[in-house]
Amino acid sequence: MTLLHVEHLDARHGLLQAVRGVTFEIAAAETLALVGANGAGKTTLLRTIAGAHKPAAGRILFDGADITATPAYARLRTGIALVPEGRRLFAGMTVKENLLVAGVHGRPGPWNIDTVIEAFPLIAQRLNSRAANLSGGEQQATAIGRALMTNPKLLLLDEVSLGLAPVAVEAVYRSLDLLIKGGATIVLVEQDIGRALRVATRVACMLEGRIILEGAAEDMTREQVTQAYFGLRRQATS
Repeated sequence: MTLLHVEHLDARHGLLQAVRGVTFEIAAAETLALVGANGAGKTTLLRTIAGAHKPAAGRILFDGADITATPAYARLRTGIALVPEGRRLFAGMTVKENLLVAGVHGRPGPWNIDTVIEAFPLIAQRLNSRAANLSGGEQQATAIGRALMTNPKLLLLDEVSLGLAPVAVEAVYRSLDLLIKGGATIVLVEQDIGRALRVATRVACMLEGRIILEGAAEDMTREQVTQAYFGLRRQATS
């Protein structure tokens, strides 16, 4: 069943058109990896889906309803949660406080502090530590846990591994693997093409605001995605 349908979506930053006529669908329990160079439009696309950026044209349908004009706080309540690039935690608050704040504004469901800690043991001993004092991996785990506290139907993850040490990336992805195997629906922005191909069910590559390559991850090679990433392949596949 289609959970998210994005149709001919445009998004701008002033005169700059960051997203150009993007159309794609994601079904429940799918993981879509969104790859592309810096400036390709990936972050703007996620922010537009989440309601943090107003679209210039096109439609966004979520769980069968048109949410194109729905504000971000209302999208959160319908089940869309964004983990933004840079984590954006409340630096002066503890890990536990960051999680609890999100839970207040979320939907009822299985995610609470205990289940978040079970999924992300990286932060189990850091609940009473201020977010500003966490390592990069701990901050990312807290940011994803904060999004899960809203009990989303769709989790949007922007630049999961950016700026993290390799050991932290592995720890975060071990937890994400559990979410994926548990049936979570995820759109994941990831610079590491090899990792994106390993964890995703489908991959879409953006270039200059457009999706130029899309298909099942198992049917794509690293070379195909790399060529699209650098603009050497412009014909999309299905």
